[in-house]
Amino acid sequence: MAPFRHLLQDHRLWTIRRRTVVPACALGIFVAFQLFPGHMLVAILLAVALRVNVPAAALSTLVVNPVTLAPIFYFCYETGLFLLGLEPQHFEFELSLNWLGNQFLDIWQPLLLGCLLVGAIASLITFIGLDLLWRASIADYLAKRRAKRAAKT
Repeated sequence: MAPFRHLLQDHRLWTIRRRTVVPACALGIFVAFQLFPGHMLVAILLAVALRVNVPAAALSTLVVNPVTLAPIFYFCYETGLFLLGLEPQHFEFELSLNWLGNQFLDIWQPLLLGCLLVGAIASLITFIGLDLLWRASIADYLAKRRAKRAAKT
């Protein structure tokens, strides 16, 4: 890790600030919706490269977990089918190289398009929603602080 020490000592990677946490969460959500394995590792590497909060990026990838995996990717597949104007194909998932070589080749295009689009939209909604919540929280904190100061005087 010695060659990367200077990268990991950047305070932006670890501090909790709106300008680093909000984009990190959006980044993690986008990565979570993609088809490749190792979402958390990819999110961490991208967070270091983009200088955003590493823990927030890593934790936000957990939105896709064994419980939510099938519904999310099925929705992405259906979205891709709709956008490409294709008919749905019957397939049964099987965790094997044979399935990956045969049936996955029939569904990869709508699935990939749906994952990219749904991931981008979910990321945008996360960014805007979290940013608005963070700003509202700061405004509420400042209003309470002003009211407390006014009550003292």
